[in-house]
Amino acid sequence: MSHSSTQSLWPAPLASAPLAATITVPGSKSLTNRALPLAALADEPTTVRGALRSRDTDLMIAALRALGTGIESDGGTLHITPRPVVGGTAVDCGLAGTVMRFLPPIAALADAPVSFDGDPAARQRPMGPVVAALQQLGVRVRAGGPEQPVSETPGGLDHLPLTVHGSPDLAGGRVEVDASGSSQFISALLLVAPRLREGLTVQHTGSVLPSRPHIEMTMAMLRDRGVRATEQGPATWQVEPGPISGGEVFIEPDLSNAAPFLAAALAAGGTVRLPHWPEASTQPGMLLPELLRAFGAEVDLENHTLRVTGPATPVPVDLDLSPAGELAPTMAALAALAPGTSRLRGIAHLRGHETNRLAALVTEITNLGGSARELDDGLEIHGGGLHGAQVQTYADHRMATFAAVIGLAVPGVEIVDVETTAKTIPDFPGLWGHLIGEPSR
Repeated sequence: MSHSSTQSLWPAPLASAPLAATITVPGSKSLTNRALPLAALADEPTTVRGALRSRDTDLMIAALRALGTGIESDGGTLHITPRPVVGGTAVDCGLAGTVMRFLPPIAALADAPVSFDGDPAARQRPMGPVVAALQQLGVRVRAGGPEQPVSETPGGLDHLPLTVHGSPDLAGGRVEVDASGSSQFISALLLVAPRLREGLTVQHTGSVLPSRPHIEMTMAMLRDRGVRATEQGPATWQVEPGPISGGEVFIEPDLSNAAPFLAAALAAGGTVRLPHWPEASTQPGMLLPELLRAFGAEVDLENHTLRVTGPATPVPVDLDLSPAGELAPTMAALAALAPGTSRLRGIAHLRGHETNRLAALVTEITNLGGSARELDDGLEIHGGGLHGAQVQTYADHRMATFAAVIGLAVPGVEIVDVETTAKTIPDFPGLWGHLIGEPSR
């Protein structure tokens, strides 16, 4: 199915020579969209510096303002004034998982109902575990929007639209949640936990837990704000009630958004440098050096600049991506370019992302002349032999960057709706052009 008649086509730039580029990526979406809710629940004002400004973070800002938070913006610096959570409003989640999962627990503290809805594709993303946890806390959640009867919401309580009927004084306690579909279900509850009268203990009941580093990120950010937050075992987290401090928060570069730029060194050859790489971070993107080495890259870190130098052709891999599923589309692009058979494992949960990423990757690799199939928990990709084609993005920013990486090495790749990258990277085409056009040094 082609949407090119109604959506733009972007010719993916082909690398004419090995790369020699230095790229600075914007701030982390994951850190920004956790810092903002914490600041909204804090006991004093917070200044967030280096915040990402993209569609997802702008949706978070608008949603928190609708819930009563004062937020003033000065470019990448945000000044947040916490206020009591107010209801009687509607939240537009767009296609942002952090907004649709993180804010219903905060809306549970509101003095009136709050409805949540988003893009058509957002209505396909699972919400049931967050709803079930809120119900365990005594919160009433209704299917549908403020004027929409339940009969018109076939997704029921498992999907948007939903309306949360909360109370400013929630007891908290203990909840069980199956977060097999997304670690965001756990982070959503942990973020609001200090504001519950008894705090909260969250126990994961599923057999798998994807993207565990994102939970560790949430816990670390709570502790940085003075909250007592501890892991009680491999699948249980406890957050005590108490104040959340304000002050200044600095946002690291988005290491997952760095992935396609660093992978470009393997797709096109040459070297890509990325400054401001942290010595330590809770971002799953910290796994990139290890993953890129598996494809044959040389990777080193000097003076906080990560340098990736690619071989002429990436080599096949067998990777467990369960800690960092968001990197899978970039890894799939490299696997599609690597002659031989690669396997990407531990990513069954990607079927519930912005689109069913596993199905989308198989479809588009096949469309490009490659061979790929879904496994129970991932992908098997037979790389090499690709040709140009129009690549659909399914309103998924990481499908667009997947195609851009392949387009560096394969002539004639055209990306449908590259603008979807604005979800997390404000000017991806401009940055990508800089990657190709910077003169050799």
